[in-house]
Amino acid sequence: MLKPRQLELAIATWGGRRRGAGRKPKPGRRRVPHVRRAAHDHRCPAHVTLRATSDLPSLRQGHVFAAVRGGLSAGCRNGFRVVQFSVQRDHMHLLVEADSPVRFTRGLQGLAIRVAKSVNRALGRHGRVWADRFHTRLLRTPREVRNALVYVLNNWRKHIRGARGLDARSSAAWFDGWLDRAGPAPGQTPTAEACTWLARIGWKRGGRIRLDEAPRSPAGSSSNLPTGVPSCTGPKLAGGGSQHAVPPPQRVHGRRIDRVMARRRP
Repeated sequence: MLKPRQLELAIATWGGRRRGAGRKPKPGRRRVPHVRRAAHDHRCPAHVTLRATSDLPSLRQGHVFAAVRGGLSAGCRNGFRVVQFSVQRDHMHLLVEADSPVRFTRGLQGLAIRVAKSVNRALGRHGRVWADRFHTRLLRTPREVRNALVYVLNNWRKHIRGARGLDARSSAAWFDGWLDRAGPAPGQTPTAEACTWLARIGWKRGGRIRLDEAPRSPAGSSSNLPTGVPSCTGPKLAGGGSQHAVPPPQRVHGRRIDRVMARRRP
């Protein structure tokens, strides 16, 4: 006698994992995906982008920027530090450090809430300030940190045609790594001092930053995506190439921070 066998009956159902499933993206700028973020490394700084809603006035307006700057300064606490920042019309770029993954997440969440409350208080309004969750990218090499510094401090050159000098709506005046400027501005700085080797010393192996270095998006990237740290160039030379481009890196530039730090240990 044949042994009975269980047969599978395929039943068409709704839902489940399948090609084309899920909510379709809305037209316009793509949002930061809700995926699990990589754990923060306390040895590395991070480039963070926060984008405001479209119904807000420019964040660069005098009283609005004062509220943003006050919130950024107050957010440097409990092992979380804002090293550099740049405020544009509808978004801001930050270079931050944290002593642990928990302090990185909690610090950014508290910073976003603190700045949002300050902006609403300055405008006499209530409601949402940030259009999306923050986008972050960990910077693991000296070249990445140098490119991020150019991108953050000179970001206004991407949005304001003919911009020259230092951006008054950033921490550029207190930055001590300019090649063609004497030193940081006097007075109390609105940012915290960098503690990681990459943000204090490592990035200088690529040379100090010129005032006329301008950030640009990497080739082939979508302008709608909040891509991490692009490259930077200066004016083009007649024979090709870039006059103020980042110089060719030494071998250490391509190494991860763990290998660099291991070599520096006695």
